[in-house]
Amino acid sequence: EVQLVESGGGLVQAGGSLRLSCTASGFTFEDYHIGWFRQAPGKEREGVSCISRSDGSIYYADSVKGRFTISRDNAKNTVYLHMNSLKPEDTAVYYCAADEKYYYCLGYGWAYDSWGQGTQVTVSS
Repeated sequence: EVQLVESGGGLVQAGGSLRLSCTASGFTFEDYHIGWFRQAPGKEREGVSCISRSDGSIYYADSVKGRFTISRDNAKNTVYLHMNSLKPEDTAVYYCAADEKYYYCLGYGWAYDSWGQGTQVTVSS
């Protein structure tokens, strides 16, 4: 059974940092692209970042470029999202997701089949 578990969310002041983790089990982690998405109340889900399985090619949404960094540790079956210079508009539930179908990772939720339960990130002003 494919399982993804997010952790690391919390409450932080604007300008602060958090590191989210997405730990996977039940599948061959290195064969999958991993994406991070977020959804704020009343807003559509947004692709934040993703990292591909093989060459590690990376995507960032324009809204997080220069502030967020994604990385993966295949030995630990974990993908990290380092979030710096956080803004109140980064407040959302953050989800990770896994995909093996496409040639490289995509920033669109429809590309992913397996999802975690989400972790709340709240940035106070």
